[in-house]
Amino acid sequence: MTEGLNKTMLALILFCVLTEAGREICFKFASAKDRGNIYLHPWTLTGIVFWGVELVAWTYVLAHVPLSIAFPLMASSYAVIAIFGAILFRETISLRHSIGVALVSGGVICVGVSGL
Repeated sequence: MTEGLNKTMLALILFCVLTEAGREICFKFASAKDRGNIYLHPWTLTGIVFWGVELVAWTYVLAHVPLSIAFPLMASSYAVIAIFGAILFRETISLRHSIGVALVSGGVICVGVSGL
């Protein structure tokens, strides 16, 4: 039964966004540190743990929030991951990329406001 978006569910979605970003950062660290067996690298295994935690939290969110609201809010992970990529890996974010991230973020805000 879906209840809708409330502050608790919004916080849990934010947690899912952060665990998804954590997972991707761990996988990137693993691939950058070791070109050998990256599947058993500690960063890879940490990323898999993030993945499992996110799976449990996300399933809980989907049991309480309509998919049409929850999933678009997860798109904010694109912006979070792009920002962390620039900070941690010194990746370049072009003007076009910045505009795309801003548009996605604007859509996330529209969905979030409509769901409250």
